[in-house]
Amino acid sequence: MGTLYLVATPIGNLEDMSPRAIRILREASLIAAEDTRHTGKLLQYFGIDTPLTSYFEHNKLKKLDFILDKLSHGDVALVSDAGMPAINDPGYELVRAALASNFDVRPVPGPSAPVSALAVSGLPTDAFLYLGYLPHKQAERRKFISHASSVTYTLIFLESPYRIVESLEDILSILGDRRICVAREMTKMFEEYWRGTVSGAVEHFKSQPARGEFTLVVEGNIKEERAMWAEEELLAAIKKELKKDKSAREISAQLAEQSGWNKKDVYRLINQRASNYEP
Repeated sequence: MGTLYLVATPIGNLEDMSPRAIRILREASLIAAEDTRHTGKLLQYFGIDTPLTSYFEHNKLKKLDFILDKLSHGDVALVSDAGMPAINDPGYELVRAALASNFDVRPVPGPSAPVSALAVSGLPTDAFLYLGYLPHKQAERRKFISHASSVTYTLIFLESPYRIVESLEDILSILGDRRICVAREMTKMFEEYWRGTVSGAVEHFKSQPARGEFTLVVEGNIKEERAMWAEEELLAAIKKELKKDKSAREISAQLAEQSGWNKKDVYRLINQRASNYEP
C-alpha cells in the first residue's frame, strides 16, 4: 500500500521548493495536481517526469476512486497551485477517503501564504484564526466578518485584487480601525507588506493597481484588562458612596462594575461598613 503525500509548493519563488518535496514528487507513482498545466511547468523546471492527473474543485469527488486505486499500488503526491494542499485548496475529501481506506497520509511541509504573512505582520502570533477567502457578495462578506468581530485572536483573510478595497472598507466598518498587515505578491519580484491601520490601508490601496493575491492579517478584538481594586481602595469607595444616600444594591452594582469585584462580595462589605458608618 502506498502513502498519500501532501506536498507544499512555492507561493512565488521557486527557490522555496524543498529538496524533500522534489524527491517525493520524483519517487511518487502519480501526482494529483490542481492545475496540470501549472504543475507541469514546475515539474519541468525541476526535471521531474512523474505522471500527472488533474484533481481540482469540480472533479475532486469523481477522482477519489481513481486515486485510491493508484494508492493501492504506490505512493501518490497531492499538490495545489501554490502552498500547502487542502488549506483553502482541494484535498480535504481525498485525505478523509485515504484515511478511511487505511492509507498513510503524510505532509511534506513548505510555503504557506497565511503563516508567512502572519509571521512578518508585526501582530500577535501566539493565537490566530485563519478564515480563508472572504465571500464575493458584500452582504455575505459583511456577515462573515461580523462573526469574527469579538474574536481576540489575530485574524487572517485572503482576498483577490478585484475586491480588496471593498473588503477593507467592510473590515473598517465592522471591526473598526484596527492594526493590519496587507501582504501581496509574497516572495515574488513585486512583493509588498503594508502595515498600519485599516483606514490607512483603504486609502493606500485605492491608488494601487489591481495586482496579485492578498493576505490580510488583522488585529483581534482587544479587551482592556482592568486591574482588580485592592480591598482598601474598594472600602474607601464604599465609604464615599454611603455618604450619597444610595442603597446598598445601587452601590454594589456600581462598584462591582468599576472595581472588578464580585457584586455579592461588594454587597457584603457594604453591609459590614454601613453599621459602623458615622456621617
